Amino acid sequence: METDRRTLLGLAASLAATPALARTAETSVETVDLWPGAAPGGERVTVTESVILRTPGGDPNDTAFLNVTKPWLTMRRPAKPNGAAVLMIPGGGYVRVAVGKKGGSIDAWLASLGITAFVMDYRLPADGWAAGPDVALQDAQRAMRLIRARAPSLGVDPAKVAAIGFSAGGHVAARLATQFARETYAPIDEADKLPTRPFAAGLFYPVITGTAPYAHGQSLKQLLGANPTDAQRQAISVELNTPGDTPPTFIAAAADDKTVPVENSMLMWQALRAKKVPVEMHLQEVGGHGFGLKDRSGQIAPVALALDAFFKRHGLYA
Repeated sequence: METDRRTLLGLAASLAATPALARTAETSVETVDLWPGAAPGGERVTVTESVILRTPGGDPNDTAFLNVTKPWLTMRRPAKPNGAAVLMIPGGGYVRVAVGKKGGSIDAWLASLGITAFVMDYRLPADGWAAGPDVALQDAQRAMRLIRARAPSLGVDPAKVAAIGFSAGGHVAARLATQFARETYAPIDEADKLPTRPFAAGLFYPVITGTAPYAHGQSLKQLLGANPTDAQRQAISVELNTPGDTPPTFIAAAADDKTVPVENSMLMWQALRAKKVPVEMHLQEVGGHGFGLKDRSGQIAPVALALDAFFKRHGLYA
């Protein structure tokens, strides 16, 4: 279902006067809470949010958030906006969210292209939220709406907001791109009148299926518990729930991925092909899991350049 562009522009313009994202003084990255108060469905949540270094003694911005109760969105603004925005959804196996509030190399690279880059922290399904396996999808839908609500004040076309996800974040991004017709939470403000469908999607070594034999065990357990039914597995399997109006999708993975079987990416590619959705897949012989968009020397990897070309070809930006 294509977004009604005029309606979207009108709604977003009417919301442009909402408070700007709060600037973090020591960085060029800005941050805002996803929800104006408590996140929905937390009546039975008793966990306490914490943040850890992913590598003890390492980069102080290389962090992971556990037991997330107050998810947020960061933004990095380009010097010369090209009208496009990208929502990045990091991974962490649904046990944690591997993200830092000061931004990183990928959002910096996107901003160098003229893209307004957002990074999302999100709630985790095993923490007692009423939405269960849909809780991260709630946060992703809310993030898309907040971005579109503020788009006119940022030099962004509200129709041209893409989403990319990595590992478990790839599962969130894939569900965002395929489940946009589902309202996963009750509207709370004017931003929730805006649509959630991304203009395009990018999935990097994504978790896709909940079915045997290729399900990622850790993600499956966090999403559905130790003994999920077949119906539950199928409900969170993106390849089984892919509509024909899924946005153009870019997929990248490595054949030697020992964490998330590469067949997840292949199943998604096949599902999109079957529905005649534009899709491009880059399958590397080597690279493992989490190879990112830069090579070991810090240079932009070929797969990142391919993503850039894919976005341009489909009209996200010129």
